[in-house]
Amino acid sequence: MALVCDFRVVGLVQTNCYFLYNEETKEGIIVDPGDNADLLLSYMEKKELQIKAVLLTHGHFDHIMAVPEIKKALNVPVYASRVEKEVLEDPMANLSLQLGRSGIRIEADRYLEDGETISLLGEEVRCILTPGHTVGGMCYYFPKSGILFSGDTLFQESVGRTDFPGGSMKDLVRSIREKLFVLAPATKVYPGHGLTTSIETEKMFNPFAVE
Repeated sequence: MALVCDFRVVGLVQTNCYFLYNEETKEGIIVDPGDNADLLLSYMEKKELQIKAVLLTHGHFDHIMAVPEIKKALNVPVYASRVEKEVLEDPMANLSLQLGRSGIRIEADRYLEDGETISLLGEEVRCILTPGHTVGGMCYYFPKSGILFSGDTLFQESVGRTDFPGGSMKDLVRSIREKLFVLAPATKVYPGHGLTTSIETEKMFNPFAVE
């Protein structure tokens, strides 16, 4: 049975938190639980999901704020890029201090390498390091289902900001062209903000990344 992808928009900057799950077995994963843990947990309970892992595309506060509560409630492993470790653990680097709070620090249970393959939901998932928005941004590619979680690397006809510490427009465009645009054209792209798109559409219409 094909995997189902659903989402909830959470937090101050309208971040997409995704739920990818097998509708038959109810096994699933969460991508970027950025805030509103109660809302996310309520959704999981309603759908009777058995969450197996949390995937983080990068370490900015709006993608990680609900991680502690989710992890406490579900006791599931958190995955992130090894290169992003410092951003996750540093409230200044992950921008959470800008909220006027004490900041947030996240430690992943498993740090991933560029090109590493992991098994989730009966599929092989390719971990693709895409620096540019942050130094350790990581996209997750499910080739069997034709799904890419692109975080704040690639948006519908746009790209992530590069004016935060560690950002680089040159690196971001290179990441998109060399690592994402080589994927199957029909791949559905689920970005960290905004609407779903596809690799084919972005190769034709993205004004930042087309040559």
